[in-house]
Amino acid sequence: MTQEQNNFIHNFIEEDLESGRYADRAICTRFPPEPNGYLHIGHAKAICLNFTTARKYGGKCNLRFDDTNPVKEDTEYVESIEEDVRWLGFEWAGLYFASDYFEKMYECAEELIRRGKAFVDDLSAEEIKGTRGTLTEPGALSPYRDRSPEENLRLFRGMREGEYADGEKVLRAKIDMAAPNINLRDPVIYRISKSEHHNTGGKWCVYPMYDYAHPLEDAIEEITHSLCTMEFEDHRPLYDWVLEALEWPAPPRQIEFARLNLTHTLMSKRALKALVDAGAVDGWDDPRMPTIAGIRRRGYTPEAVRAFCEEIGVAKANSTVDIGFLEHCVREDLKDKVLSRNVVFDPIKVVLTNYPENGPGGDGSEEMIMNTLDSRIRGNDSAGGGPEEMIMENSREVPELGERRVPFSRELWIDGEDFMEEPPKKYFRLYPGNEVRLKGAYFITCEEVVKNADGSIRELRCTYDPATRSGSGFEGRKVKGTIHWVDAATALPITVREYGYLMDGGGDGGGEDGEGGGAPALNKDSLCVKTCYAEPSLSDARPGERFQFFRHGYYIADGKLTSVAPDGEKVFNLIVGLKSSWKIK
Repeated sequence: MTQEQNNFIHNFIEEDLESGRYADRAICTRFPPEPNGYLHIGHAKAICLNFTTARKYGGKCNLRFDDTNPVKEDTEYVESIEEDVRWLGFEWAGLYFASDYFEKMYECAEELIRRGKAFVDDLSAEEIKGTRGTLTEPGALSPYRDRSPEENLRLFRGMREGEYADGEKVLRAKIDMAAPNINLRDPVIYRISKSEHHNTGGKWCVYPMYDYAHPLEDAIEEITHSLCTMEFEDHRPLYDWVLEALEWPAPPRQIEFARLNLTHTLMSKRALKALVDAGAVDGWDDPRMPTIAGIRRRGYTPEAVRAFCEEIGVAKANSTVDIGFLEHCVREDLKDKVLSRNVVFDPIKVVLTNYPENGPGGDGSEEMIMNTLDSRIRGNDSAGGGPEEMIMENSREVPELGERRVPFSRELWIDGEDFMEEPPKKYFRLYPGNEVRLKGAYFITCEEVVKNADGSIRELRCTYDPATRSGSGFEGRKVKGTIHWVDAATALPITVREYGYLMDGGGDGGGEDGEGGGAPALNKDSLCVKTCYAEPSLSDARPGERFQFFRHGYYIADGKLTSVAPDGEKVFNLIVGLKSSWKIK
């Protein structure tokens, strides 16, 4: 059975379509974030689910900001959320704010009071908490529960007019203090907060609680299916109660699904904000952050994120997805899209002692080596060997990527991992007396290791065989190792930012409320900054342009850091490495 066939949410929707439950309207969903932080990869799953579900049934999906808590919300977050949704490839049918409905919500609250279904309570928050009861014991009735509707209306209007201090009074729904579901034990539905609101300014000093506002927002917008994560399942009876108490016609249907948990990842806006506020990361868009802004700057593509969300599907039971699968989706999307470039890490200088000092023509001109842009080397790239298993792969032809010419001269840089003075068995890269191929160029043999006074390597003196140039038709001896290189005379110094996982440990960092158990610790070694040498063509890299650094991984030019780097130095972020421990099951 495919993910599409096994989508229980779509099964519910199709039941409603067959029964004619919403015969008078099109299917309508919504994505309703609170603008109190930047969205993360878990929200991407909810975004994709809501928008693709509406699209599947020819309906529409709204973007609604659930801005009922003025203390924590900000216009910055509103703007970032809009950017994130569009980056993922979606456009909303309508853009709304919960605050757009404050007047209607207030009117509904007065109607509940008139119907004897809500009352103004003078108990403090701590006193209310103390009367809630337990899972096995009922709660205690408030002494203010039997106030008349007339008195409750007068007090509630006084709350709106600012006659009382924060916390002095609240409005509670009158339901059942003995209900097995504690959410139905006379929940608070309005509180006083004399705070400036990002959208309504100082117009209001009473604000609805989420569990009261949520069903009304959906009903006002004529949402047919309100898709929520599993933590809202216990709140669904209150969602339904609000609309039933107001006798709302054709109310929305709330359906819960499991939220996304990822290994090595903190999935809580509250916890992520704490990292930002503490300066533990470079803002909400730090490439190590699981925020959509972070993975965008990291170089992930919207296509990869959508594919990931589609493949993991939807379920009722919470589970944790291996972050390796997300990285696999990114590799799969990038592998035939990006150009390959030679970049040398931990560089070691190679001097070709028999190469003409004035160039191959003796006139000082540089030799140019032709490289296909879609070249890939794959296989085991461990220090113990494996180059004999690595194959220059042009079978996956991408002819539109074309070819490029790179300079070659007497002095080159090679990767530090490609030389060992005393190699183990089955090490087929460069070592004294061994011959390897320089990718796209010649066979070279290491003849001498020249060291500095401290014992570090200053250079490797090698010889090259001019008859072995790639493409020349040479059919002589074979070599088992192929390594990449960069011409020393024209090498471009670049800054490379290598990333590990932000969090140590394999578990996720808890729920959206930030209080989930088993939160992993911050990985203090999650960022390594290196200076590397690149072929000169990378000097033209545009901010946001992605490349495969040959044998290392996929990288993106970081526009944010490049703009402040000294002398316009290029800065590249690791998107994802070439190797993966994740395997398709």
